[in-house]
Amino acid sequence: MYLCIAFLSNPAFFSSFMITDPELGTIDFVHNERSKHIRVRILASGLKVTMPVRSSESEAMKFINSIRAKLIQKQEKLEKGLQKSNIIIDEGSQLQTLTFKVEVKASERKNIYFALKNSTLNIEFPHGTICTDAQTQEYFWNGISYFMRKEAKRLLPDRTKQLAAKFGFEFAEVKIQSSKSRWGSCSGLKSINLSLYLMLLPAPLIDYVILHELCHTKEMNHGIKFWKWMDKVTADKSKELRAQLKHYHMPG
Repeated sequence: MYLCIAFLSNPAFFSSFMITDPELGTIDFVHNERSKHIRVRILASGLKVTMPVRSSESEAMKFINSIRAKLIQKQEKLEKGLQKSNIIIDEGSQLQTLTFKVEVKASERKNIYFALKNSTLNIEFPHGTICTDAQTQEYFWNGISYFMRKEAKRLLPDRTKQLAAKFGFEFAEVKIQSSKSRWGSCSGLKSINLSLYLMLLPAPLIDYVILHELCHTKEMNHGIKFWKWMDKVTADKSKELRAQLKHYHMPG
């Protein structure tokens, strides 16, 4: 039912162990031969701690306890963000992308099936599948993202060229990426990166993001001159469009 890929363990890792903390959740400790300092990665369900081979659990916990209040605060903020951005795919979901809608239903199939036809992405899954299971959600989103990427590559580079020609911008290239941290970016070499998840936005906001990156080919910061460019290319609606964009989130 699921695609399983096995990875060889990284020889740089020496050992790992876990403990459960009543406030911070599961803490996963990993010794890494390359690590020179204790590093803490914050997760909604716990922490991942990478530390030098010679460091002990007690040393790591001493460091964690010294910043415990800050860690708890960041965990709470992360959890709220995940709750806001997480889009659950199941039979009741009504996900609409720019070019297709997603319909999900149980069937007699033995595996999860995807088919895009007539602007509808049909997802069928075996009876008894728990849709809210994290692995099932990942499988659903992998399939949806595959088709969104194809559509993004088909449409977004051409749309970028159209808007650049309309407003007199020049750029080097457009790349479609799977970023979940930002809708788009522009390098100092005028290379524009667009997230495939832009396909979850309505057309006016996709244009807003593209124009935002095109304006960065003129101004690489968010200073007064940049926002003057944005107002110019959006008919003075940059603030309004920016506020609208905040209501949309990438899948968690």
